[in-house]
Amino acid sequence: MSARVLTVILNWRTPEMTLQAAETAVAAMTGVEGGIIIVDNDSGDGSEAQIRAGVAARGWDRVQVLQAGRNGGFGAGNNVGIRAGLPGGQLPDYVYLLNSDAFPAPETITRLRDHLDAHPRLGMAGGYVGGPDGVPHQTLFRFPSIASEFEGAARTGPVTRLLRRHVVPLPIPQVPVSPADWSAGCSLMLRQQMLDQIGLFDETFFLYFEETDLCRRAAGAGWGLDYLRDAPVVHIGSESTGMKRWARTPGYWFDSRWHYFRKHHGRSGAVFATLSHLAGGLLHRMRAALSGGAVGDPPHFLKDLARHMLRQGKGG
Repeated sequence: MSARVLTVILNWRTPEMTLQAAETAVAAMTGVEGGIIIVDNDSGDGSEAQIRAGVAARGWDRVQVLQAGRNGGFGAGNNVGIRAGLPGGQLPDYVYLLNSDAFPAPETITRLRDHLDAHPRLGMAGGYVGGPDGVPHQTLFRFPSIASEFEGAARTGPVTRLLRRHVVPLPIPQVPVSPADWSAGCSLMLRQQMLDQIGLFDETFFLYFEETDLCRRAAGAGWGLDYLRDAPVVHIGSESTGMKRWARTPGYWFDSRWHYFRKHHGRSGAVFATLSHLAGGLLHRMRAALSGGAVGDPPHFLKDLARHMLRQGKGG
C-alpha cells in the first residue's frame, strides 16, 4: 500500500479561492491515497455554506468540510484538520498543508510524497512557490537569531556582508533539492510520525512564526526539511491576512514574534533580539534620511516594537 496523504486547506473568508485551491489539490491527488479537508476558520460570512455547496456540486467525494468553531489563527485552524485525520479516523502518513490562495501543479503532491518516502529522516518537504506573474516567492529561511534581527532591520550592505551567515531569507535554490531551516507553510508536506513526536502547531501563535516554531522543534528532534525545485505551486499571497494592505503592523505580529524568541531564546533573548532590531532599524532610518530613500516599514513600526517589548516587561 502506498503512503496516504491528507491535504488540509484553511479557509478564512475566501470561499471562491478556496474552492479553486481545492480543485487543483483534487487534481494533484490523482493516484494518491488519502483525502482532502477544508477547514473554515469561523469566517462568519457564509463561507462554510458556500464551500459545502461547491464541494457537493463538483461531486468531490474525497473532500470533507469542517468548521473550526473559532478563529484561532493559522496553526489552530490547521490543527483542526490534522487532528481529524482521514475519513474513517485513520491517520495519514503525510499531511500536506496548502494555503487557500495556493495552487499546486498536478505533479507536486506526488513528488513531495515520494521524496519523503525515499528519505525517512526528513520531517518536511516544500517546493518552489511563485506568483501568477511568474515571479518567485521567498519561502526558504534560516532560523531567526539576535544577529539576524540586527541585519534584517539594518538592511545595509556592510552589515549584511559581516553577518551573511545570519541572513534569514535564503536564495532560491537552482538545484533540484536543497535543505533549509524552515519553509513557509503555503505548500508544505509534514510527516505524521514527526508530528506524533513533536506535536502540532503551537496555538499561542495566532499568525506568523508558527511555521518557524514547528520547524525549529522538528530540527531539535533531528528531523530535516528539503526544498524540491520540481514541486511547484502558484501562490497569490496575503489574501486572507491582508498583509499587503497593512496601514500599521497588527498587535498579533508582535505577539507572535515575542513568543517565538521567548520560547526558543528565553525572556532575555527576546529582549536582546528586540533591542537588536531597534538598533538596526535606527541605523536604517539614519541612512534613509541621509540618502533620501524610503524607510519601507509600516508607519510607527519601531515605536510599536519598543512599546510591545516594554509591555511584555511589565507583564513579567
